[in-house]
Amino acid sequence: MTFADLMREREGHFEADPQIEHHFSDGLYAKRMVIPKGYEVGQHAHTYSHLSILAKGRVLVKTDDSQKEYAAPACIEIKSGVLHVIQALDDSEWFCIHATKETDAEKVDQVLIERN
Repeated sequence: MTFADLMREREGHFEADPQIEHHFSDGLYAKRMVIPKGYEVGQHAHTYSHLSILAKGRVLVKTDDSQKEYAAPACIEIKSGVLHVIQALDDSEWFCIHATKETDAEKVDQVLIERN
């Protein structure tokens, strides 16, 4: 399930607005999210490794094998196929950076999120 799917599922039951912004440039895509303290971005995996940037705040990135705390500013490698959850320890701002030719914000998660 993507973060966008999670937001749609919880619509009306979830007080936080992740203020998602999509940015595209010559084969690159950046997704900006605001993650309020105490909230998590649901468990998911990506089809290939990519970088994420923690621009503000402090988060805990959890996988099946580990968990690591990051404080902004931080550049974080997210490995391909690894299920992960991002938990905001403080109000945080997170960017996922992907190489993709997809330029439709409605379709980009379908390309980037691994489906089981």
